[in-house]
Formats: sequence, C-alpha cells, structure tokens
Amino acid sequence: MTAVTDRTTTPIPEPPSTRRGPFALPEARWAAAALAAFLLGLAVQLSGGPAGLYWALYLVCYATGGWEPCLAGLQALREKTLDVDLLMIVAAIGAAAIGQITDGALLIVIFATSGALEAYATARTEDSVRSLLDLAPETAVRVRDGADETVDTAKLQVGDVIVVRPGERIGADGEVLEGASDVDQATITGEPLPAAKRPGDEVFAGTLNGTGALRVRVAKDASESVIARIVALVAEASEAKAPTQLFIEKIEQRYSIGVVAATLAVFGIPLLLGDDLEGALLRAMTFMIVASPCAVVLATMPPLLSAIANAGRHGVLVKSAVAMERLGEVERVALDKTGTLTEGTPRVVRVDPADGRDADELLALAAGAEHLSEHPLARAIVAAAREKDLAIPAAEDFQATPGFGVSATVDGCVVAVTSPRGSDIAADSETEGHTAVLVTVDGSPAGVLGIADRLRPDAAEAVRGLRELTGAEPVLLTGDNKRAAARVAAEVGIGDVRADLLPADKVAAVRESGRRTMVLGDGVNDAPALAAAHCGVAMGRTGSDLTLQTADVVIVRDELGAVPKVVDLSRRARRLVKQNLVIAGTFIAVLVVWDLIGNLPLPLGVAGHEGSTIIVGLNGLRLLGERAWRRR
Repeated sequence: MTAVTDRTTTPIPEPPSTRRGPFALPEARWAAAALAAFLLGLAVQLSGGPAGLYWALYLVCYATGGWEPCLAGLQALREKTLDVDLLMIVAAIGAAAIGQITDGALLIVIFATSGALEAYATARTEDSVRSLLDLAPETAVRVRDGADETVDTAKLQVGDVIVVRPGERIGADGEVLEGASDVDQATITGEPLPAAKRPGDEVFAGTLNGTGALRVRVAKDASESVIARIVALVAEASEAKAPTQLFIEKIEQRYSIGVVAATLAVFGIPLLLGDDLEGALLRAMTFMIVASPCAVVLATMPPLLSAIANAGRHGVLVKSAVAMERLGEVERVALDKTGTLTEGTPRVVRVDPADGRDADELLALAAGAEHLSEHPLARAIVAAAREKDLAIPAAEDFQATPGFGVSATVDGCVVAVTSPRGSDIAADSETEGHTAVLVTVDGSPAGVLGIADRLRPDAAEAVRGLRELTGAEPVLLTGDNKRAAARVAAEVGIGDVRADLLPADKVAAVRESGRRTMVLGDGVNDAPALAAAHCGVAMGRTGSDLTLQTADVVIVRDELGAVPKVVDLSRRARRLVKQNLVIAGTFIAVLVVWDLIGNLPLPLGVAGHEGSTIIVGLNGLRLLGERAWRRR
C-alpha cells in the first residue's frame, strides 16, 4: 500500500450555501405581487384616477395575496374546523362590501406579508438543518484492489478505504490509516482550531481536511454518521409539538368560534340600538381582525424549533420540542460516573516501585507481561508504556488466570501482574480510589500500578454550570465502589454521592426528591433512570443503543460542556415563548378595548394585529444565530 504523504497546499472550498433567499418562497412572491398591486392602486386613487382602475388593481391585490389563505381556510372549514386565515379573508371581503376596499387591500397585504415572514422563519430552520447534510460530500475516492474509484458516499460500506486529498471534505465517519493532516471539525465539535489527525485518530463525515492527504477506513454507514444522525433527529424534533403549542392549538378552535360569535354581537347590538349599517359592519370587521389569535398561534414553535436547530448544529440532538421545553424546566441534575463524567477507558495514573526499581522499568516489565492479554487493564498498562515511548520487552510462557491476573517470563524474570488482594503495598493507591495492580518479579513485590478512569476535561466546568442553572447540588449516581465514586466527585465538585447502586436504585434516587430531574448517562444500566427522569440525556459516542433510544437528548460528541449550554438555550427559548404570548396578548387586549369603547380605524387595527404577528415571528428566530449558543 502506498503511503499518503502529499502535503501540497490547495484552496479550501466553502460548503455550498443552502439558505434560501426570501423570494425563493412562493409565499414571498405572492406577497410581493399583492404589495405591488396595492401600491399601484393607491397611487391611482390618490392621483384622482378612475375608480374602476384602482378597484381593479385592489382586486388583483386581493387575488394574489388572499387566494392561498382563503383556500386553506375553506379546506379547514370542510373538516369542520375554523381557521384564523378564513377570519382575515372574511374581514377583508366585508371591508370591500361597504366600500372600504383600500383598507381591505391593506389588510390583505399585511396579512400576506406576515404569512411570508412565517414561511421564511420556518425555511430558515429547515435550511439550518439541511446545511448540515450538505456539508457531507456526495462522492468519495475509494481504494479497491489497488485502484482509486469515485463512488457515491451513500454506497460506502464499513471497512472500505477512502482517500481524502488536501482541501476536500471527508466522506464518511472513520479511522485514519495513513497520512497526517489538520482537520477543521467546527461543524461537528465546535472547536475553533483544526484538530491534528494521525493514524488511529477518528474523523467525521463533512469535516474539512487541511493541507495533508489521508487514507481513512470507513467505520459507519452513511445513514449512521454523526451528520446524518443530527439531521434525522432534528427533522424528527421539528414535527413534534411542545405542550404549550398543543395547549394553544386546543383552545384555538374555541377561541376562533368565540371571536365569530363576538363579531356578530358587535355587529348586531349597535344595529338594534340604532347605529347605521356601514358603521356597525366596519366596527365588527375591525373587531374580527384585532381579536384573531394569529400572533398567539405563532408564539410557541419558532423559538423552540430555532433552539433545536441551533443545538443540532453543535452536536446536541434534542429529539422533540417537548424535550426542548423540558430541558428548561429542570430543577435538579443526576449524573452517572463511568463514561459520563469519565471517559470510560481505564488509564495508568500512578506507578509506585517498591524495591528500588525505576518507575519506567517497572511499567515496561508489566507491559511486557500484559502485552498478549486482552483485558481492559492490560490494554491500559500497555498504552501507558507506549505513551512514554518505552521499549516493551518480549514475553514467553504467558499465562492468564481469570479473576487473578497474568504471568510471563520477561527478560529472564518471572513477572506477574495480579490483584493485590489486600496487600499493604497497594493500600495508598486503593485509598485514593484507584484500581491497584500488584507487580511481582520472581515472586517478590516490585511495585504497584494505580489505574483509574480518566475524568473528562470539561466535567468540572459542566457540573459547575449545571449547578448555577438549577440552583441545586448535582448528585452522582454510580454502580462503582464508594472510594472511586468519592474520588471523581471530589474532582468535579459534587457533594452528594450515591455509590454501589443497581439500576433500580438509580430510578429510586431520581424519583425520591419529587423534583424535575435531568439524568445524564451512557450505559444500559442508566436506561431505566433516563426513562424515569423528567429529561434524559445520553452520551452519544459511548452510549449504548438502548440508552440512545431512551434518552430525550443525545450529546453526539460526548462534550459535557454542551449540556449546560443546551439547558440555558432551552430556558431562553421558554422565555421567548412567554415574551411572545405577552406581546400577542397585549396587542389583542389593547386593540379590542380600543375598538369596543373608542373608534379604532381599520388600517390601524390591521397594522397593529399583523405587526404583532411579525414581531412574534422575528422574535422566535433570535435563537438561530451562533451568538445564542456562545452566550454562556
């Protein structure tokens, strides 16, 4: 196999833009046509032109801006539901019937513009998700039988080898076999600087290769890549509705029927009291417009969907709007230890020689004896020796005894690496919560290796952030022993530690407080606690399939620092929902009271009602930006 050494510099292409402009949407084009017809009609009217001409232009405005909501309203009526769109169309037609066609056309224009902005808001959320998928290239160069061939990335299979040249995007999640380069992983990890990649390192589909060439072995199908999982789960989340949205939709029908009934009363009662027909109808049409719940209906989903899309761009998969809303309601956090606060991979953390030997010599002897073993502790010892660039001596007469340890002849000595079984020499390491391994040479104790699961670098900061957000002390729930649990808890700053727990014990600990608890975990034993929690969060890389399916949220890159960020994002989304409801409710209340006890001009009522809808829609888009994620 030819080594990949090409280090030539090539221009780095930008990913294709997937953001649609406003006029790419049919709603925007129809709204623009309605506005143009309205402005022409208004110009003819103000210049004293023929009434027939400006009426014709206003009717064009009605047709271009009103046909779509009218059709949607009639379809809803056929299903025995009352759509707010239909209320607006009826009001516009009513205004034209009493000669107020200018006001009716203005209503159509503003209503169509509001609909276009709502469609644009939805499109922005969709585009932010689609842009992730477009980052992954459509083709890759696969090496087969010594020859290169260009294939669709969707056809790549696990075990295939692909070549990634300088400046290209990586076509699949996999492992570097040959070559060295710096890879821009900002689209997946959010890292501001490129990550150095060498043989054995993991790379992700859609990330951008730097100036070196890489040969990569495909580790996942295209449908299982990090990018694909983000897109699928964010798209699924967009279809689910939050409890607030479901409540609003539940009362929308009753409210709309109430608006119709109240409109008839506003029209009929003044007539009975002697008011003229035109004045009563104009007041009733104005009332129908300003009382309609358009802004209320739009208040909830845009902020939540914007938050979901933003989190998805940063490798946090929130499975539904329900989950996004629940994240912001969390009052308490419970965390698993192994694989969550720690990396889940044992590592040698201390080497204590006992007979005057050098620490490196002791580690090299132990690595020689363990070199042929597949036990996780053996891999940790060998990896520690390699990290120090120690020469690992060859071993003979290797023997492994399950539950006890291994022995082998290394450099002419019989080296055994075993459990200390209460040996005094291992007391210090065990006291610190490490797993102690005794090394003997020719039957005499030569030293102890302390092995522990390494803490994630961002664990302490994440715990601190969650404590600040919830105002409550996090709790550590683990099936590990008390010493190991206490050591990790002390390092991250957790005071409430529960150790030696079975899965059922974790569920009981989650439920005992009666508070809304978020559980972070990764293993099968964490799945029951995730299911019992108010919101379950799973670590994506180390998490089991059952855990990933059970969780409401998946941290794709296992970055604990993302957890407080997404909780904070959820809380701000919930605040925006409340802001929107206040804005919408205030506009409706003020305009309704004005119309009932005063003389609210129809154009002003239209501007106030549709203006509130536009404000609410734009307010919901504030969480789409990069600044919203970086805020913490």
